[in-house]
Amino acid sequence: MSSEEKDRRPVVAVAGATGFVGVNLLEALQEDYEVVGLTRSPTRAAEKDDNGVEWRHCDLFAMDQVEAALEGVEYAIYLVHSMLPTARLTQASFLDLDVLLADNFARAAERNGVKQILYLGGIRPQDDELSRHMLSRLEVEAVLSARNVPTTALRAGLIVGPGGSSMRVLVNLVRRLPMMILPSWTTSKSAPIAIEDVVRAIVRCIGNADTYDQHFDLGGPDLMTYREMMKRTAEVLDVKRPMLNTPFFSPRFSTAWVATFAGVPRALVGPLIESLKHSVVPEENWLNDWLHDTEPRTFEDALLRSIREDGKPVKNPRSKLVKSDKSKIREAATVRSVQRLPLPEETDAAWATDEYLRWLPRFMWPFIKVVVRGAVVDFKLGLFGLILLELTHRKELSRHDRQLLEITGGALAKVGGSHQGRLEFREVNRGRALIAAIHDFRPKLPWYLYNLSQALVHLLVMKAFGWHLGKVAGPGAVKPLLPRSGSVSPPAPRKPPAGSQPPPPKAFEEAHPG
Repeated sequence: MSSEEKDRRPVVAVAGATGFVGVNLLEALQEDYEVVGLTRSPTRAAEKDDNGVEWRHCDLFAMDQVEAALEGVEYAIYLVHSMLPTARLTQASFLDLDVLLADNFARAAERNGVKQILYLGGIRPQDDELSRHMLSRLEVEAVLSARNVPTTALRAGLIVGPGGSSMRVLVNLVRRLPMMILPSWTTSKSAPIAIEDVVRAIVRCIGNADTYDQHFDLGGPDLMTYREMMKRTAEVLDVKRPMLNTPFFSPRFSTAWVATFAGVPRALVGPLIESLKHSVVPEENWLNDWLHDTEPRTFEDALLRSIREDGKPVKNPRSKLVKSDKSKIREAATVRSVQRLPLPEETDAAWATDEYLRWLPRFMWPFIKVVVRGAVVDFKLGLFGLILLELTHRKELSRHDRQLLEITGGALAKVGGSHQGRLEFREVNRGRALIAAIHDFRPKLPWYLYNLSQALVHLLVMKAFGWHLGKVAGPGAVKPLLPRSGSVSPPAPRKPPAGSQPPPPKAFEEAHPG
């Protein structure tokens, strides 16, 4: 090994680098690593950064961009959650968006030979019925672990630090409400942990083979209820807040008043409030013991660093760009539609794509005809022959478990420019489910008319196709992403064998022989 190779520092990429945890993590990594920050925002990526971070613009929904962004990366840290919109119209649950993003990241890491994926999720509560927020984090962990890259999952409850959205909610509620009416979820327990300790745990795990394919719960030194957190917050702010307990738990009401008084979007608050009904107590493990043995920050210490002298919460230094990003999303007028569908046994995404092209004209008869011309697929208005949508199969970017068709023309779509519309079918978590997704679609119809017509028709079609696949699959074939047990370990490899090159869909065989 040459001296140059010995001196070369490992390359670490951080997805979600402009978020609360990412901003705090970047600084800690720079002394020992070459740091790559991934961001979907061109505005953020264009910022001049004086602290040595290499910024790479990356839309995590675009597989080719994720692969390019992880080129040359040895360790990849995943801090992404998709509870805020990325298109003017989003037809999807945040659970399905999270699964799709994680699958893109894991595939790209595998193809680039990344040595380790590190993921920060949430502690699994002991309750049998998980909230959507908790389920999403565990599903992401499972999807990241399903590829051939060692994965380390860190699970934490409330993270306390400057710029954190949860901290902003807590501080603003205590600061703005003269009296605290506490619903039943405030009796749930958590072990809030300082952002500095979360960062220390992540750094400790990078390249540590003892953490590969393992998960670790993280928590601070104090276990307390959310009521106790509010009480301690009031003491730190030096305000008196009478507290009245109520036995009721109404997620809708809680979401409304928290969003109103905390100044946080409902899309972000809703899933968080729903998950607060769970107590999240970290299980013992050597990593959390190490944190506690090395002077972890108390809740009050972390809280003091999270508020300004006037008592207002410290903001993420990059949050000022969110407003401009939202305006660009609106100006682009794009559509993202993601649905999770059942996948019959002994089939794959290539089969599902072919089946969709066979099934659609039967379901939409006599209004829609599907004509395959080599690699081009035309969706025609049956009575008049007008091409409504033209899609081109991208064979070079497709695999047996993922098929990609770009929207290249038609009377209903705008094409060209910086946003390339596309339709994809993909397996996630080694065939446990099928994702059907439309990305960056730009309708030609006026926006209000599109929402009342084409958008609704698409949802109806995908719901019907899912019903069709479930009927083809037979009873019991619709499998959840997570195993039925509490484990989130990846399932055994599914057909076809690793390294094989299965044939493309039959609809494209004639145009692509061999």
